[in-house]
Amino acid sequence: MASIFELLGVELKAPDHSTVSRRAMVMKSVSKRCVLPADPAHILIDSTGLKVFGAGEWLQEKHGRKSCRSWRKLHLAMDANTGLIVASVLTEQDVDDPSQVGPLIDQIAHEIGQVTADGAYDGEPTYDTIAKRDSQIKVAIPPRATAQPCAQCETDPTTRDTHLLMIQSLGRLGWQEAVGYGTRALVETTMGRYKAIIGPWLRARDWQGQCAEAAVAVAVLNRMLTAGRPNSVRTSVVVA
Repeated sequence: MASIFELLGVELKAPDHSTVSRRAMVMKSVSKRCVLPADPAHILIDSTGLKVFGAGEWLQEKHGRKSCRSWRKLHLAMDANTGLIVASVLTEQDVDDPSQVGPLIDQIAHEIGQVTADGAYDGEPTYDTIAKRDSQIKVAIPPRATAQPCAQCETDPTTRDTHLLMIQSLGRLGWQEAVGYGTRALVETTMGRYKAIIGPWLRARDWQGQCAEAAVAVAVLNRMLTAGRPNSVRTSVVVA
């Protein structure tokens, strides 16, 4: 930074590394700063693994020695209408996905109309977590192939029971179309954007730095999406 200031011919003092790191830590909540449409949001949730870049790669490249790779798991929640990442959580690699549904939706101040996720989130704990936020939120999570309706499904069916009955009646493809499950592909695209633009690894060595790095990366992706997305307006064709 000091060399850039010198080339620009400006008299500015470059902050040291510790100052930059402290400022980066403030960015952890930047994913909340998203302007969403007034309608209830359709939230898509997924996770991906990020490799921790460190000495293991150097040993393998220089000496051919393999080391135990360390991973982190990045959990993202995005708005299906705007494509913006509205919440993010970085965890250790062995943390299960359903346990992070609560921390993700707690970051979202906007009203939620539907939550969609893949089969890894299937289970009553996920439904209970979402219902604690708002019992009116629709949930689209495909039940496991071995899932069975509960005993009281005929008299008091849960949301999961309703999905199972719909699958029995319409088939899985029919259920996916009925609940709008196809939009889940958008969050997979977002994961791909993250790894293509930011990279599939974390460069920071300590845990706090890694959390800050992931949060800054989310803010960068949101800023790029906001700057690059056109404002489309639907018009009617007037026949002369």
